[in-house]
Amino acid sequence: MTLKTIDLFCGAGGSSYGARNAGAEIVAGFDMWDPAIKAFSKNFPNAKTFAGDLRLYDPGEILEETGPIDLILASPECTNHSVAKGSKERCEVSKRTAFEVTRYAKEIDPKWIILENVVEMASWSEQSNLLEELWGLGYFVKEMRLDSSEFGVPQARKRLFLICSKATEVSIPVPSGINKVPVKNIIDWSDKYRFTPLRKKNRATKTLERADNAINSVGSNVPFLIVYYGTGDGWMSLEKPLRTITTLDRFALVKPDKKYGHVMRMLQPEELKLAMGFGPDYDLDIRVTRREKIKLMGNGVCPPVMEALVRGLNSFVH
Repeated sequence: MTLKTIDLFCGAGGSSYGARNAGAEIVAGFDMWDPAIKAFSKNFPNAKTFAGDLRLYDPGEILEETGPIDLILASPECTNHSVAKGSKERCEVSKRTAFEVTRYAKEIDPKWIILENVVEMASWSEQSNLLEELWGLGYFVKEMRLDSSEFGVPQARKRLFLICSKATEVSIPVPSGINKVPVKNIIDWSDKYRFTPLRKKNRATKTLERADNAINSVGSNVPFLIVYYGTGDGWMSLEKPLRTITTLDRFALVKPDKKYGHVMRMLQPEELKLAMGFGPDYDLDIRVTRREKIKLMGNGVCPPVMEALVRGLNSFVH
């Protein structure tokens, strides 16, 4: 049996990509951001796309178009939960888009739901009400906090997953966390992308401070990453998984250079794609800006994590 699947808040399709790798059939994706719809349409050409606010759609009418659905994937808006927003005011209306999952589930009645969000969602004042609605619909709910680096993803990205099952409580196997993949594995070391001298006119003082911190630690002959908007001393080794990719241009590669001492460039969307765990076949050539591609990746779900979870569900199907 193939799990017929829809992806609410689909974004670039990370959840769908992982689920498809696990054998699911992706039937439809929903998103209100045009670049996300473009990315999803390009990479899931056989799936229906529903653009715009999913709160305005009738789930019953959606079901008539798609036919029976076995699995709902959902990554409700996370910005207003995340600590990355800092002290800015939080929008409760935006947070409550999570209840669209139960609204759709009431009509569509899938066997399973996988809901993903930042770990801070667990402390949301409405989280208990959301769980109560899910249990009220007949779902066993298993809460898991998973780090993508433990699933072979060259990025440390911790997220909350709610695994909801109609039939029985689901036990999903979790990898041991060994053999983590370093970020150096996704770097394009060719001459495809242009580097500029690290110590050039108008280079920000903070950038140079971060670079000097790294050089003092690893030496002048070892490449490294500068981490913008982060904590600590502002750099990281290429021998570890990348820190969490965000919607901002956050990582710069610095390497030794005979002429300039050191040169640098930002990591590119194609590299961030691999750092999210997408395969080379995932197509980012969708006629959107570089900035939009970075946002697509930063808003995404790491496919190998979702693949592992859906394979767990499939073990109950066959």
